[in-house]
This record gives sequence, structure tokens and C-alpha cells, in this order.
Amino acid sequence: MAGIKDVAAEAGVSVATVSRVLNDHPSVSADARARVLAAVETLGYRPNAVARSLRTDQTRTLGLVISDVMNPYFTELARSVEEEARALGYSVIIGNADERPDLQDHHVRTLLDRRIDGLLVSPTDGGSPLMLDAARAGTPMVFVDRWIPGVDVPVVRSDGRGAVRDLVAHLYGLGHRRLAIIAGPAATTTGRERVEAFREALGEHGLPLPGGYIGQGDFQAESGRRVTEGFLDLSEPPEIVFAADNLMALGALDAIRARGMRVPEDVGLAAFDDIPWFVHTDPPITAVAQPTGELGRAAVRALVDRIEGRPPRSVTLPARLVVRLSCGESPVDSPVESPVTNRSAS
Repeated sequence: MAGIKDVAAEAGVSVATVSRVLNDHPSVSADARARVLAAVETLGYRPNAVARSLRTDQTRTLGLVISDVMNPYFTELARSVEEEARALGYSVIIGNADERPDLQDHHVRTLLDRRIDGLLVSPTDGGSPLMLDAARAGTPMVFVDRWIPGVDVPVVRSDGRGAVRDLVAHLYGLGHRRLAIIAGPAATTTGRERVEAFREALGEHGLPLPGGYIGQGDFQAESGRRVTEGFLDLSEPPEIVFAADNLMALGALDAIRARGMRVPEDVGLAAFDDIPWFVHTDPPITAVAQPTGELGRAAVRALVDRIEGRPPRSVTLPARLVVRLSCGESPVDSPVESPVTNRSAS
């Protein structure tokens, strides 16, 4: 592989001149610049990004720590982040926290050690001293989807309260009165927020949320299965199970089918976080859809603004209800709607 000395020899100039050309220094003559660029092209030379970063104090690299790469929501979020970053001239290094605070902090520490220019994080919980210290130290950082209260960095997220209110009104209109929720971890902002939104929406229709109708999950399929089994064992089981994320919804579906029960004839099912699979289940699942692609792109733009000295801002985008057939809807009144793609053009 050609090095900078080979380029200098090919162009008939000094190594210092080659360095000035590669860093777009104005003190190089047009003739020397043309010879250096021709030599770069002839030899296929690629500058050492690490060495350049030591000179410019920039790596043009962003870090992204997501909560669970196996969750289709975060997979789509990561894709949109990578696409937008590439369009703005940045690369992305991704770390998967697997919903574990210790693994999250490991990835954050590793990324900071690699001198990334900025950090995008979807926190697994609200108690990470490492991220608080990084924010206080001035590390360019943006929280996406979830956030840590009290940490003063921009937050890019969706607001699901309106969509959850629409969901409960929809279920009430179908005649359902016993509604249960599989909650996400209380340590996460999204886990708490979705339970609060569900409780408030039920209250608007005079419906209670008994303790037996709240099951504690962890945003993983197995917890959705376990909680749903508990619901089905109740003397008066719920008519609808609302899972606060897509993986828990799939676990709930497994539990219902394992009992030989049918959706929605025996129990209805709804989910927060729409995914492409939901349109292919039998029946297709009614869900709250987040604007995942736009969230990822907005998060990158906010972070790059912070890195490049422009004032960043928090962004909140509305989620929406997608009505399908898993809660007793009529196929005539509720045609199956596929998830809307949020990807930017490649």
C-alpha cells in the first residue's frame, strides 16, 4: 500500500507539500497541488485517518449505543442513523447494550477512548454516572428514544401519549373494558411513560387499571410471555393485553397460542412499536407506530450541530395508531396497513 513518501516521490515534491495539499492548505502552488493529486490518484493512496485525527482533533466518527440490536425498532433506528451520518460525512461505530447498564457503560467508555467526535445513546436506565460525567465534561452527546432526567443534553424522541390515548379510545369503542399492560422497565423513561399514558387514557373513559392488570416486563420477548401467562391465570383475565414494546408483544402472542387460545376471539393484543412483522402475523397486530427513521436522522443532525458549533435542539415527534385486526376490529372497517418506511433515499 502506497504511503505519503511514495506520493511525494511520484509528484516530485516534499512530504510536507503532500501533507499541505491533503489538508487543503492555501500555501501550495497550483502546479504542485495538481501533481500531488495526480500522484494520489495514480498510486491509490488513502490518508491515514487516525494520524489525521491527531492533527485536526476530529475523527469524523460518531458513536451510537443502542439498547438492544435484536429489537427491530433499534435495528431500524441504527440504520437511519448510519445513513444520515454518512450523508453528512461521518462514520458510525455501534455498541449494543443488550438492555444491560454495565454493557452500556462499557461501550460508552470504549467509544470515548477511541476519540469519537460525538455520542448518541438510548440509555438502558437513568443511573449512569459515566454519562453524567461525560455530559458535564462537554462531550457532544444526544439522547435518542430514551433519556436520563437531569442530564443536560438534547433529546430526540417520539411522544406516544396521543397515540396511546387513541388506542384506548379505539378499544373502548370496540366494547373492551378489561385492559391490561405489559410494562417496560421502570428504570427507563419509556417504560414509565407508557404505563402513565395508558393509565391516564383509561381514566378518561372511567376505566380502572388494577394492580393485577399491570405486569412488569423488560422489553424482551420472554418477559412478555411470562406476564401474559399470569394475566391468563387470573379469575377474570383481561380482554386486551397491551404490550409496551414489540418483542414483549411477540412473547404475549406465544403465550396465548400456547394455551390453545385465539387472537382476538379469546383475548385481544396490541403493541407499542410497530414492526414489519406485525402485518404478517395472524391476525395482523394493532400497534402504536413511532417515526423511527426520522428520529434517527434528527438525532444525527442534532449531534452534528453540537459538534460543528451550531446550537443543537431537542426534537419530539408524534407517534400514531395503526389499526389492524388483533383487537376484534372488522376487516371491512380496518383494512390492514403495512408499517410506513422512514428510510431516507440511499
